[in-house]
Amino acid sequence: MRCIIVDDEPLAHDILSDYVSKLNNLELINTYTNPIEAFSSIERDKIELVFLDVQMPELTGIQFMKLLGNKAKVILTTAYPEYAIEGYDHNVVDYLLKPISFERFQKACDKIINNVTIVDEYNVELDHIFIKSEHRIVRIDLSSILYIEGLKDYISIYTNKERVLTLMNMKKVEELLPSKRFIRVHKSYIVSLEKISSIEKNRIYINGQGIPIGDTYKDEFYMRLEGK
Repeated sequence: MRCIIVDDEPLAHDILSDYVSKLNNLELINTYTNPIEAFSSIERDKIELVFLDVQMPELTGIQFMKLLGNKAKVILTTAYPEYAIEGYDHNVVDYLLKPISFERFQKACDKIINNVTIVDEYNVELDHIFIKSEHRIVRIDLSSILYIEGLKDYISIYTNKERVLTLMNMKKVEELLPSKRFIRVHKSYIVSLEKISSIEKNRIYINGQGIPIGDTYKDEFYMRLEGK
């Protein structure tokens, strides 16, 4: 993910830059002491993640987030714990209290990769997930997912464009997906409800592919179809 650091303390730049360099899934584009200059780079440099200090002279981190909206994800970095609740109101991914250890920093970044964010806890539905596949991180739009197949320690995510293979179990991916749109129908299958074209003899058909409905999941699946 393309990221920037916004903090008026040069020491904080050094520490966070070092931490970012240790994670293969992050690319540091720039560091800023002036939040106004940083804001102009969000769209220009296609920034996806901002490590953002709260207390800054020209523009506070809270004001910055209000202007930012949903243009990028934010991890707050500050020495003032009293700002945590207000930060969560703006759907920050995490809140790091200075001095920040690398272990805590890595945990916050893992939340983004695994899509376990503060907004999920407030039941705000996301429109995509990030999945590790081989040596890359792939963004998958939920609207593109047809179904998911479990393969022992791996899963295959079938979309309308490609098949993405990732090291993950079915329980974990089921937790990532919004239950209003996806349902587990078999020990080895999760389907997108909106992509079902037909159901025949306890088999779901999506894009021409037949998917079995397991006995354990049958009752819940048909109740969902009936809107119960």
